[in-house]
Amino acid sequence: MLKVALAQLRVHARRFIAVGLAVMLGVAFVSAALTVGATTKATLGASIGASYAKADLVVSGPEGLGVPPAAVGTFEALPEVTAVYGLERAYAQLTTGSRTSSAALTNTAPGELDTAEVTQGSAPSGPNEVAIDSASAARLEVAPGDTVAIDAGGPSTDPAGALTVTGLTAPSPDPTLADTVQVLAPASLVRAATGGDTIVRHIQLAVAPGADPAAVASAASAALNDLPADQREGVIVRTAAEQTTADVASLSNGDDILTAVLLAFAAVSVLVAGLVISNTFSVLVAQRTRELALLRTIGAERRQIRRSVLVEAGVVGLVASVLGVLLAVGVLAVLVGLARRTDVGSVAVLAVPPSAVVAGLVVGVLMTLLAAVVPARAATHVAPLAALRPSGPTDAKSRSGRVRLAAGVMALVAGGGLLLLGAWSAGLVPAVAGGGVSFLGVVLLAPFFVPSSVAAVGRVARPLGVAGQLASLNAVRNPARTTASSSALIVGVTLVTMMIVGAQTARTSFDAELAENYAVDVQVSGLGGAPGAAGRPPGATPSTADAETLLGVEGVKSAVELTPVVLSTDEEGGWLVYAADPEELAAVLRSQDAVLTDGMVLAPQALQQPELTLNAANGPTTLPVTATDSAFFVPLITEATAEQLGGTSPEALAAYIEGTGGSSGQAPANAALADYLGTTFWLQLDDGLDGPALSELKSRLVAAAGVSEYQVTGSAIERVAYNEIIDLLLLIVTALLAVAVLIALIGVANTLSLSVLERRRENSLLRALGLTKRQLRGMLAVEAVLIAGVAALLGTVLGIGYGVLGAQSALGDLAAVRLSLPVGQIAAVLAVAVAAGLLASVLPARRAARLSPVAGLAAD
Repeated sequence: MLKVALAQLRVHARRFIAVGLAVMLGVAFVSAALTVGATTKATLGASIGASYAKADLVVSGPEGLGVPPAAVGTFEALPEVTAVYGLERAYAQLTTGSRTSSAALTNTAPGELDTAEVTQGSAPSGPNEVAIDSASAARLEVAPGDTVAIDAGGPSTDPAGALTVTGLTAPSPDPTLADTVQVLAPASLVRAATGGDTIVRHIQLAVAPGADPAAVASAASAALNDLPADQREGVIVRTAAEQTTADVASLSNGDDILTAVLLAFAAVSVLVAGLVISNTFSVLVAQRTRELALLRTIGAERRQIRRSVLVEAGVVGLVASVLGVLLAVGVLAVLVGLARRTDVGSVAVLAVPPSAVVAGLVVGVLMTLLAAVVPARAATHVAPLAALRPSGPTDAKSRSGRVRLAAGVMALVAGGGLLLLGAWSAGLVPAVAGGGVSFLGVVLLAPFFVPSSVAAVGRVARPLGVAGQLASLNAVRNPARTTASSSALIVGVTLVTMMIVGAQTARTSFDAELAENYAVDVQVSGLGGAPGAAGRPPGATPSTADAETLLGVEGVKSAVELTPVVLSTDEEGGWLVYAADPEELAAVLRSQDAVLTDGMVLAPQALQQPELTLNAANGPTTLPVTATDSAFFVPLITEATAEQLGGTSPEALAAYIEGTGGSSGQAPANAALADYLGTTFWLQLDDGLDGPALSELKSRLVAAAGVSEYQVTGSAIERVAYNEIIDLLLLIVTALLAVAVLIALIGVANTLSLSVLERRRENSLLRALGLTKRQLRGMLAVEAVLIAGVAALLGTVLGIGYGVLGAQSALGDLAAVRLSLPVGQIAAVLAVAVAAGLLASVLPARRAARLSPVAGLAAD
C-alpha cells in the first residue's frame, strides 16, 4: 500500500498542488512568527551589545540604581584590568536658538573602551565641549563650531553656558537612546546636569591580552567586598555577552508580545488551511472510490486503505512544510537585508531558532494528517455505489446532525452572551473569549445555512442563460464541499471586515471625543514668555510671533490671542485666567454654545463652581462662571473686563513665579503675567485637512512661531496621532489576515479544479449536446462567484457585528463608542472576494474547456 500511495502522489501530483500551497502558507506563517521574535531579540541584542563592543566585562547594579562610583577606583587597581569606564548619563533639555529638544548626555570613554564613532570634527576634550549625533544635528541644523545650551530642567541646577559643538558622531543603535539627541560630553558636564551627583549606570572593564576573563571577573567580584555592604548589594560582574542578554530580558520583561500576536494570526491561517485540506482530501477520496473498492476486493484491509490515504497526506504535508519554512526564512532574510541598508536597521540580525523549523514541520505535518483523518475513515466505510453520489446536506434528524446542531447552538448562545457581556462592561477579555466561542458555533452551524444561502443567491444567476442555470445547480450539488469551501473564506472575510469596522468606529469615536474635549483645532502656547517660565528652557530666545504671523500659515483660517492677566485666589484653586477678544474667540471655537461676554468667566468643564474670586490689582473681584463642555480649556474673560481688573496683584504674581520654580527677580514685581508666561494662540484650521496635511501644517506652525513641537497641541494634532496609530495597526492586521483569505481562495480554486476532474464525463456530455466552450467557462466562473460571493457576504455581516461589539469592549472605558461603517471599504472587500473567486475559476475553466468531448466521454 505504501507503493500505491507513492504512485498516487507521482501520477496525480497536480491534485495535491492546492493542498501543498495551503500547508506551505500556514507553515510559513508559523515559522515566520517564531523567526520574527528571535530576529527581534537578536537585533535588540546587537543594538544593545554595541555599547559593550570593546568591553570584556560589565559591572551592573540593581535595575534603576546603578553602581557605586567608588567601584571605579576599586577596579582600576586590579592588575589584569587595562581600562575602566564608568558610564554616566543624564537627561536634559538641549537648546539651539529657539528650538528645544530632549537630550541624553553621556560621558566620554577612554580610548580602549570608546565605541563612539566621530564622523565629522573631533571628540570633545574641554569642559565646555560636546559632540552631537549626526542625525540630530541634521534635524537641528547644528554643525561643528556652533554653540548650544543645556538645562536639566530643575530649579536646583544652573543652566550650562555656551557649549561648543566640536564634532558629530554616528547615532548609537542603543534603543534606550531613541528619539533623543545623543550628546557626548565630559563627565563634569554630565554631573552638572544631575545637580553635581555622580551616577554610574554601569562599569565596563577591558582585560589585559592573554588574561582569563573568568578569573578577572572573580577578582572583580572579590574586590567588591571592599565596598560597604549596602553599596555592593545587587552588584554583579558579567561578561559583555551575558550583560547584553540580561539587558534584552529586562527590556522585554520576559514577554514576547509580538510573537504571541503573530502566532494568533498564524492559528487563524492554520485553521483555514485545515478546512481547505480536509475538503480537498474528501473530494480526492470520493474520486478514487472505485480504485479503493478494487483494492479491497483483491485483499487490501481497511486499515491499509486508511493508512495509504494518511501516507499521502503525510508526504504532502512534509514536503509543503519544508517549503513553508524555507519561504518564511527567505522572506525574512530579504527584509533583514533591506533593513540593514537603512540607518535605523543597520544592526538588524536574522536569527532562525530551531523552534521555528521544528514547529513549522510539526504543525504542517500534523495539520495535514488531522485534516485527512475524516476522509481516510470515509475511504473505508462508504460503499462504492454510495460514494459515487455527492454527499447530501447535513441532516438535523440524523445523529451526527443533531450533535452538530446542539453543539453549534450552545457555542453560539454561550459565546454570544460572553461577547455581549464584554461589550456592556467594556471588558476585552470576556469579549475575545465570547467572540471565539460564538464564531466556532457559526462554523459548526454552517452546513445548515450555507448551502441554502448559495441556492437562494444562485437564483440571481439563472437569467444569465444555460450557464447561469447550470452554475446555480452545480454550486449546491455537493453541499458538504460547498460548505467547506465557503467556511474557509467566511473566516478570513469576517476577521478582515471586523478589523475595518472596528478601526473606523474607533476613529469616529476618538474624533468625537476630541471634539467634545478640545474647544479649538490647534493651540500654540508660551509665545514671548521669559526664559524658564511656562516650560520655556533657560537660554531660549522668546518668540515674537503674533496672530498675523500665524494667520499667514497656509491652512490656518482664524486665530485669537489669549493673554494671561489675573490669578484667582488660593481658596478658589489658584486658576490662571486669560483675556481674549470675544469676536475673535467666537471665530475659532468649534462649539457655538460657548459665548464670552463682559463681567463673567468662561471656564473649562472642571471648574463647576458658580463664582470665581480673582486676585486683581484693583482688589479682589468675584465674577460669575459659565462652564463649557470642553475639558481642555482655560478660564477666559473679555479684554474689557481685564482692563477693569487692572491685572493681577504684585504679591500674587511673585508667589506664582516662585511656585513654578522660578525666581521673583526674573520679572519686575509690577510686571504683567504675560511678560513672564507669554501668550497663547487658539487657531481654527481649514476644513477637510487630512493626516499628512495636518502634520505638514504643524511643522509650518512650529517654524513660523519659533516654538518647540510640544507647544503646538489641540484636537487636530491629537486626531492625527490617533489616526496614524489606527491606520498602522489596520494595515498590519489586514496584511496578516490576507494570508488566511488567500488560503481560502486557494480552497475555492481547488474545489473547482477537483470538481472539473470529477465531472469530466458530465461536462463532456454537455459539450456534446451543444454547450460551447464559452458557456462552459462561464458556468464555472459563475459557480466560483456564487461560492466566494456568498461566503464574503456572510463574512461581512458577521464581521460588522463582531467589529461593533469588539470596539465597544475595547474602547468603552476610553470614549463613547459611535458606530461608523466604512461602506466603501466593506464594498471593496466584497468586490475583491468576488473578483478573486472569478480569478480562481480561470485555470479550472480553461482545463475543462480544453478537454475534447470524445475524450471526456471515453474516460472511466
